[in-house]
Amino acid sequence: MLEFSQKQDAPAAGDLIRDVTEADFMKEVIEASREVPVIVDFWAPWCGPCKTLGPALEAAVTAAKGKVRMAKVNVDENQMIAAQLRIQSIPTVYAFWEGKPVDGFQGAVQGSEIKAFVDRLAGLAGDGGLSEALDAAEQMIAEGAAVDAAETFAAILGEEPENARAYGGLVRAHLAAGSKDEAEGLLAAVPAAIAYAAEIEAARAQLALARQAANAGPVAELLDRVLSHPDDHEARFDLAQALHAAGKVEGAVEELLELFRRDREWNDGAAKKQLFTIFEALKPTDPIVLKGRRKLSSMIFA
Repeated sequence: MLEFSQKQDAPAAGDLIRDVTEADFMKEVIEASREVPVIVDFWAPWCGPCKTLGPALEAAVTAAKGKVRMAKVNVDENQMIAAQLRIQSIPTVYAFWEGKPVDGFQGAVQGSEIKAFVDRLAGLAGDGGLSEALDAAEQMIAEGAAVDAAETFAAILGEEPENARAYGGLVRAHLAAGSKDEAEGLLAAVPAAIAYAAEIEAARAQLALARQAANAGPVAELLDRVLSHPDDHEARFDLAQALHAAGKVEGAVEELLELFRRDREWNDGAAKKQLFTIFEALKPTDPIVLKGRRKLSSMIFA
């Protein structure tokens, strides 16, 4: 059973953004903030900057899909609240969490600042266990339970369709199960918003390497060819592919680096391209990646 909440649909805008008065401020802001952060927008109909800030805040809150809520308070009609919170100018925005004000700003701000403000608040309440579920799914892949991992990633995507880590994980789970065609279909249908996320690029690289592995030659035979003819670049490139297919990633990287050292322009720079594909398929902090990139850089800039 998954450990995160299963929301069937994103909350409607009316559930996330409400006009609040003195009569329901305690319920809609203070009490509600014990479950989810609540942004309070103090505004007035005559305030020019409010007409720009308000809709921008509403859009950011809606995009957060229930991780924050918003209360709009007309200070002309709710002067007691404005006085109690010492609102001296508008627009003024306060954020409440667990019954207390935790953040805020005055005046109109840029869209990037609004997004950062909302994202910061959304993180206060955590992610409903999604991170733990993602970690669990990654562990399933590592332990060979690719089908279970795919089911977990798919469930996460049911809640957050544009979760790049889950989408990339689902592709990799299919690859781990040997379903290259399904993985390719997923990558062809990736949402535009995450099409170039690092997790998706890593999945693409892993698919490319899996396709290559299906046609890899025998390591021993290719190694003999390279030892007998060190300048046979094609044999060395094929050896690198065979080593990678056999799980000897570091060996594959070393052969490609040697090929790059001997002839960096061979086959339209194939060695460098293959190195980047391997690096993208691994985690950026992987020792093989760090060492390989360092060696490659020293050759490029030598």
